[in-house]
Amino acid sequence: MAEQLGTLEELPQDYREAMDQAGVAPLWPMMRKVLPHGRPMPQTKASHFQYTQLRPLLLRAGELTPVEKAERRVLVMSDQGRGTGAMQATSTLYIGMQLLLPGEVAPAHKHTPSAARIIVEGEGGYTVVDGEKLPMKRGDVVLTPGGEWHDHGHEGTQPVVWLDVLDLPLFVYLEGSYAEEAPLQAQRNRPDASMVEYLASGLKPSRRGASARKYPMMRFPWERTEAALREMAKWGEGAVELDYVNPETGQDILPVMGFTAMMVRPGETLRPPLSSESAVFHVIGGSGHSMVEGVRIDWTERDTFTAPVFAQIDHTNTTDAPAFLIRVSDRPLQEKLGYYEERAR
Repeated sequence: MAEQLGTLEELPQDYREAMDQAGVAPLWPMMRKVLPHGRPMPQTKASHFQYTQLRPLLLRAGELTPVEKAERRVLVMSDQGRGTGAMQATSTLYIGMQLLLPGEVAPAHKHTPSAARIIVEGEGGYTVVDGEKLPMKRGDVVLTPGGEWHDHGHEGTQPVVWLDVLDLPLFVYLEGSYAEEAPLQAQRNRPDASMVEYLASGLKPSRRGASARKYPMMRFPWERTEAALREMAKWGEGAVELDYVNPETGQDILPVMGFTAMMVRPGETLRPPLSSESAVFHVIGGSGHSMVEGVRIDWTERDTFTAPVFAQIDHTNTTDAPAFLIRVSDRPLQEKLGYYEERAR
């Protein structure tokens, strides 16, 4: 194998012009960009989004733009490797911070990308997915899978803010991203499935011949997740992490994105292996710092930060209280494609 591949400039001008006219180009000058040796060369950079900076901008957006003119009042959080305005937090993940004010309603629509909401602050907000009303409380994970009708409303008295996480970049790349609109949905007169069919772990409805919905549980209450993490921390050693799973199948809750709740004990440093996944971390509670590819990120409650593929990551909690984060990654997609990889540090 050649140590130094030929460049485009080494080729005669008439040959380059002939290739242009034929609509072709030589591979070898570009090969190392698309197939680097040993490991990928990500464009994504570790990015940190501080909620203390975002919140005033969100509230100002609420003053400047009514929800009727925005449909979804969101500030896009862009990967700094791609620049502000990029609709990507990593190569496959999009994140944005959304605001809903008391009395507002965001109209119903459905789209090909899947989305999840991690509730940041406020109560009284809700999402309706396929007729199921899902209340929004701090730390809850609420799903709106691709192809499912959903709308949002607010019955409370204070602003409600949540973090949107979508696999939108993948669908844009596939040229398969689009949405449809519809009137607001009729709501079922009952609590959501997390409070009825799936109230306790390890239990699901007994069915005789009937099959469960593809996405049987759309809301994962943080109150129960935090309690489970704290109990796990009492009795276990090593990382305290719990994956969000479909209660019927045990598989990831969405096809492309995986979700993991994390607890970092007081004084603890977590050093996960290098992995091929890209990730978004949202801080539910507590504070600490993370080193991501040599970049120090000092985070606190409601902050969000990102990590590119094969990033060396250390999470440290130097306080006397536990810290809680939710990690979102594209590992499920990579596993389906058969190339998810971990490497020792």
